Amino acid sequence: MSSLRQAKAMTWGQVALALRHPLERLTRPAAQAGRIATNLALLTLGNAVFVYGMKALLLPHEFLSGGVLGFCLILNFLFPDLNLGLLNLVLNLPLYWLGWKYISRVFMLYTAYGIVIFSVLTEVLPVAPLPVHDPLLAALLAGLICGSGCGIYMRSLGSGGGLDILGVYLEKKFSLRRGLTIFIASALVLTGAAAIFNLEMALYTLIFSFTCNKVLDAVLSGLNQRKSVLIISNKAAAVSEAILTKLNRGATLLKGTGAYSGQERTVILCAVTMTEISRLKELVMGLDPQAFLIVNEALDVIGKGHGKPNGY
Repeated sequence: MSSLRQAKAMTWGQVALALRHPLERLTRPAAQAGRIATNLALLTLGNAVFVYGMKALLLPHEFLSGGVLGFCLILNFLFPDLNLGLLNLVLNLPLYWLGWKYISRVFMLYTAYGIVIFSVLTEVLPVAPLPVHDPLLAALLAGLICGSGCGIYMRSLGSGGGLDILGVYLEKKFSLRRGLTIFIASALVLTGAAAIFNLEMALYTLIFSFTCNKVLDAVLSGLNQRKSVLIISNKAAAVSEAILTKLNRGATLLKGTGAYSGQERTVILCAVTMTEISRLKELVMGLDPQAFLIVNEALDVIGKGHGKPNGY
């Protein structure tokens, strides 16, 4: 009797296995097409937002940008007959080679689309200058708009080209934040621009670049930014149980020894989002008012419940 049931179970298992592979083959192209469409939409929308900020504020106020685009704008101001979109395409070629060789082909194929769509939108998107006359307010607003655009397209598997490629390369190799990398490189370009034009314009551009890259980092991390927390408590078992059941987060128990008391203590390590940190403090202090918490900024958290690494 038991052998008959086992044979039936094996038969049903074989049927399920036989059906799974055709279903996967049917759903895989649709899922892949959806991912491609999403990435292209992010690249298009992000570049459109950036071009709007550039044409509505940067160009009317004669501000510059950093990196490749900044160099293009310098040449465009010096030689107005030069095509800004075509300049952007040509000057991106060395960085495109860097990304193709050291990042990934998928990333660079999406980036190629981003570079082309940026150049096309620069030529065809009709934008009226915004009525902002104070240059400081114009620099801040331009940074907000352009930084939002950068953040949108950098959430895809591609980029808009230029220093974005360098930022991704350094983030992948050395875990440096993209916004910081782009800001430093932009500052170097602006130092040269100050000598060509005037210091005041370069300083306003520096304000724009700083704002833009702060907004870029905020859009990329958003409310998903993580905190790592160390908790030292005499009620470690109750605290860890509350983290698991009430916060639905994992925790790791570490062994520690007090330097003054010499007593062994259990140290709890966990990673939470910014929106969860206040609730975690409330849970811990509610269980043990004498608990000791250390909250650290987590540059990146990858794993179950927190996120996956980028696909490039």
